[in-house]
Amino acid sequence: MAALTAAALAGVGFLAFQAEAAPDKPQASHASPPGAAKDEDKGKDDPAGAGTGDGSGKDSGAQAALPEVPAGSGAGKRVVYAVGQKRVWLVGADGKATHSFEVAPSAVNPVPGPYAVTSRSATGTGSDGKAIEHVVRFHTNPAGVVFGFSAAVDGSLPDPAAAGKKTGAVRETPADGRAMWDFALNGTKVVVVA
Repeated sequence: MAALTAAALAGVGFLAFQAEAAPDKPQASHASPPGAAKDEDKGKDDPAGAGTGDGSGKDSGAQAALPEVPAGSGAGKRVVYAVGQKRVWLVGADGKATHSFEVAPSAVNPVPGPYAVTSRSATGTGSDGKAIEHVVRFHTNPAGVVFGFSAAVDGSLPDPAAAGKKTGAVRETPADGRAMWDFALNGTKVVVVA
């Protein structure tokens, strides 16, 4: 009986270890570009080498510094989308970014200004025909173009111009899409800057 209990405890411990190391677990300070190769054990998701400051790309155990939140992007909890930088920040109520990542922009860009999350869908199909998840919509322009963030289930990042369609989809990696989904509930402020 004691051997059975020890085996059960070892199994539970192993499963807990696997859950902690799961690649789809959102990272609070993840700042990698979309499509970048990930090697979390060696810190290679830090292409600028910010983990050590020596440009080696190796993680020294310290969190990499996030790019600065754009000035004039408001205050409080918000999603900031800088169209020109092709980058998003998830900013907490204290005004500090908890997550930042690059995105593949849409064929049509939203006009800079404040918006709010209007609807969300756990899954769907993108304009490129790919299965997508973690869809967070924040605006529909007068021409009927819907703007929102989403991630392709297969991790692909399409060329928005290649589709030939006027879409407002902003594509993220699956890990970044999960972070956006967890952060941007309906009504969350979204600020678009140039």
